[in-house]
Amino acid sequence: MSTSNLVRIPPFTYIHILDNNSTITRIEIGPATYVKKENETIVLGPKQMIRLKPRTYCIIQDPIVFVDGKPAIIEFSDPNEPSKKLKTYKNRFGDREIRTAEKWQDPFPLYPGEILIGQIESLQVIQKDKSLKLRAVRDFFDEDFKVERKAGDQWVRIGPFTYGPRIEEKIVETISAQVIKPNTALLLQAEQNMVDVYGNERKAGEQWLIRENGSYLPQVQERVLKTVQGRVLTDKKALQVKALSDFKDAYGIKRKAGEEWLVTNKMTQVHIQDVYEEIVREISVTALSGRQYCVVLNPYDLKTKANRYGARELRKGELTFFLQPDEYLEKGVQEIEVLGEDEALLLRANEDFEDKATSKKKLAGETWLIHGPCEYIPPVQVDIVQKRKKLPLDENEGIYVRDKNSGEVRIVKGVAYLLKADEELWEKELPTQVEILIAQQITGSAYIPPKINAKGELVYEQYQITGYIREKHKVVTYRAPHNTAVQLYDYKTKQSRVVFGPDLVLLGPDEHFTLVVLSAGKPKVEGVIRSLVLNLGPDFMSDIVIVETLDHARLQLQLSYNWHFNYDRNNKQANERLFSVKDFVGDACKSIASRVRGAVSAITFEDFHTKSSTIIRAAVFGKDKDDTIRNEYEFKTNGLVMTSVDIQSMEPVDVKTRESLEKSVTLAIDISTKAQEAASDHQAKRLKQESDAELERQELENQARIEEANKRLLILQAESAVIESKGSSTAKAKAIAESKLISGQAQVKQAELAAQASRIESEIELEQMNKEFEAEITHKKRVYELEINKAREMAKIETTKFKQIIDAVGKDTLVSISKAGPEMKVKLLESLGLKGYLVTDGKTPVNLFNTCLLYTSDAADDLLCVDLGGRRIIKKKK
Repeated sequence: MSTSNLVRIPPFTYIHILDNNSTITRIEIGPATYVKKENETIVLGPKQMIRLKPRTYCIIQDPIVFVDGKPAIIEFSDPNEPSKKLKTYKNRFGDREIRTAEKWQDPFPLYPGEILIGQIESLQVIQKDKSLKLRAVRDFFDEDFKVERKAGDQWVRIGPFTYGPRIEEKIVETISAQVIKPNTALLLQAEQNMVDVYGNERKAGEQWLIRENGSYLPQVQERVLKTVQGRVLTDKKALQVKALSDFKDAYGIKRKAGEEWLVTNKMTQVHIQDVYEEIVREISVTALSGRQYCVVLNPYDLKTKANRYGARELRKGELTFFLQPDEYLEKGVQEIEVLGEDEALLLRANEDFEDKATSKKKLAGETWLIHGPCEYIPPVQVDIVQKRKKLPLDENEGIYVRDKNSGEVRIVKGVAYLLKADEELWEKELPTQVEILIAQQITGSAYIPPKINAKGELVYEQYQITGYIREKHKVVTYRAPHNTAVQLYDYKTKQSRVVFGPDLVLLGPDEHFTLVVLSAGKPKVEGVIRSLVLNLGPDFMSDIVIVETLDHARLQLQLSYNWHFNYDRNNKQANERLFSVKDFVGDACKSIASRVRGAVSAITFEDFHTKSSTIIRAAVFGKDKDDTIRNEYEFKTNGLVMTSVDIQSMEPVDVKTRESLEKSVTLAIDISTKAQEAASDHQAKRLKQESDAELERQELENQARIEEANKRLLILQAESAVIESKGSSTAKAKAIAESKLISGQAQVKQAELAAQASRIESEIELEQMNKEFEAEITHKKRVYELEINKAREMAKIETTKFKQIIDAVGKDTLVSISKAGPEMKVKLLESLGLKGYLVTDGKTPVNLFNTCLLYTSDAADDLLCVDLGGRRIIKKKK
């Protein structure tokens, strides 16, 4: 037999054997030794049996049928041999079986066709405050609840228990108890029609709250949506709540859909939002101090339980309250108006009412003032339009005041003024250029300087002065600089006035400044300078004029003029002519240029070159009848007077003229340069010769000084050598003598020191021995004294002790003791035939004077001695 066909099956193992002829698989369980046949194949094993530990289970797919604890066998005919019967195990195909350790305590094998699903699992323990939600997957009778279950039914098993799984049911989920903490609630929803734990009927989809604190296990038809946190309400915080449908709230009040109300801490300390509630907003408390008030719109009426829409209610402090739904503060919390002596309130009635302060009826729209000092809280029928204060005005300050009834605007200045009820401050508008020029006073300039653009041209650039804001209700003031004039035009009276500086200009309500626009640059460009003042001079201006001579030589002249205005401060009509010419600079330059061009065109270049100044002055100022040139020229239109003219430069414009002029100038420059070079060369040569002679003389003098110095040096060197030789010999001899003297003194000193050291050592040694003797004597003396004191004290102690013992024992006792010993010894001696004795150790001499003799009545005088074992007994005889 081949050993490969021999299969040993250990205990608690099994194998599956396939019969290849019948295709039937059977099982062999150990311990056993199996001989495999040729038509058999081992398809599984040897394999360990399944062992279920306590509180475990496993799932078997296609389990076999057991009858009376034994596997059920099916018999059927062999298709190849009908007369032959075949046997196999009966399986429940398509089914599953759960085997637990309670029913299958012994190891068991897997029979053919059986399959282990998954691994061996432990039984699930459902603890307290937990439950298991189950669903039936087939119809069955529930033995635990004694109820018939239908496929699809769901139910809950509440812990604590150990769950034994069944094929007929499936675990949906493990439900943990929801802990409802203080100030929280549990929001539940019904998944189907049901009755909750409180006996209330719930419809599918309905939501409700569980408010009781503790743990809560949801039922099978309930679903936990969330935990609702309560909102803490304080004296400073409330909630505005809105009802989403008709319901009764947690405080037992019926609410209608859309209704809004306020929940405060007077109703509850913590509010948990209900299912049918919506928190609109959180309301903060409105606190009014004793100096505050407010106006509430749409106030809530506690009697009618409704808002009075459109009404207004005044509430004064001290007071704290919450705004009810639809209530609003008109202007927030306002401070009580406190008016000083120089203050007032402008009030306006917004409806007809009777003023309690004055007992007068006020009409809607009527305005009036209430003056301080006082405190004022406006009633709901009154609006505070403006708080006014007296405006203190200096003599040079003023304000524009407009009468609202007539529209008239006037200036008030130099007083402390409080506007009346029908008056208001009027703002005066000025052109932008005038505003800029007024602000320009900050920089100290009366006009805005022109700028040069990218093309090199002078332009006027308008810009704002930073940091300057004009209060438009104040009277416009302008400081006219010295020797200037400012023209003001009143459009109401159609009259103008001229103010001469230095003076302060106060602009009337209907007055405006006359803007002065002047030309500038060379040649003059119009509109470059803009100013509010007219400079009266004297001053100067420059201009470039191009002229052409009689021989057609074109020249460019740069002329400078001195000018001033001729005016009389007291003649107002005459002074108005100062501003009659819009641009006096441009007009004067054009007029003078025309005169100069006319005069130059009548003469040749040579004549103009030699007499240019005279020709220009005659052209500008003109001549008298006697052909003399005048000293000045006045423009009658505006009183401008030209007092002098100067030619600053003259350049030819024509190229040929410029070249010829340049050649002549260059030639003159060359001649002058050569002359200066020759003079400089001569001067340089003269200075060089003088310096050379001075240098040679100085060298000779220096050489003579050097020779003199060398002579003195040689003499000093000879004297120094003599002194050095003498000094060396003397010093050497002195050094030797000093050395010997020092050596002798050192030896003497050394001997003295040695003797002194020896003497000191002897003295120290003697002193040390004396001190040692003294210390030893002192020590012994103190030791003897201590021993004496000790002996004395011990004697006293012994004496005291003996005395105390004697006193304690007593006289009679001592007598008895003293008699008892001798009597006993006498008796002893009598028994021995002795009359007296003395006991000693045989070594110490006996002092009979200090020894106590024991006597008997018969042997008191016996002096014989008897030796008894090392002791001596002395006996006395009569």
